[in-house]
Amino acid sequence: MEEITQPEKKIGRKAILGFVVYTLGVPLLLFIAAGTFDWMMAWVYVILLIGFMVVSRIMVIRRNPELARERARFIKAENACGLDRIIVFVSVIMGPFLIFIVAGIDRRFSWSPQIPFIVQLLALVILLAGFLITTWAMTANPFFSAVVRIQKERAHTVIKEGPYRFIRHPGYAASLMTVGVTPLILGSLWVFIPVIFMTILGVIRTSLEDKTLREELEGYEDYVREVPYRLIPGVW
Repeated sequence: MEEITQPEKKIGRKAILGFVVYTLGVPLLLFIAAGTFDWMMAWVYVILLIGFMVVSRIMVIRRNPELARERARFIKAENACGLDRIIVFVSVIMGPFLIFIVAGIDRRFSWSPQIPFIVQLLALVILLAGFLITTWAMTANPFFSAVVRIQKERAHTVIKEGPYRFIRHPGYAASLMTVGVTPLILGSLWVFIPVIFMTILGVIRTSLEDKTLREELEGYEDYVREVPYRLIPGVW
């Protein structure tokens, strides 16, 4: 078994603390901005989100602890693309803050019309599908880093199993699915504004990672010929 050094243990503790604060604290913004905890769909959304984040991380830790450490150290990751660090900060950290604050304020002042319940249920199904695809991609890909980089120290190779048989970036595709239906679940049309911005960043990040892999990862060009689509089968 690989020996974990003391610095790695410290990073692990910090990562766990940060994960707990982020996982519990960010969704709390929904209710603070709304000025109420009496919001059924928000509770459903938050419970599913927290459940996904906890379960998926546990599965990764059990199946590939080195990947868990890689993702925990993403801020200090070597040879990571500078532009991608900016995109991660804006879309992964700031994006959810904006979504939850806007949704909460919309709930408080009733800016948006009532979303039909059947539409919200359909959106929840898509949300769950996105969570499942993300977890599938994370467990199938031992190099599922939080930043765009070639992990030479871990003998980075091309992954063709799991959802990678159908599209080259299933993690990003699933993320765009879950973000895209969030305004409907939370009943806020105004949330589509930050969602559209985050979607654009997601497409840019997909292109950036694909370009990096094609240029630097051996065997990826052959994989591109085998799986021609990046995000949407048959489209792009």
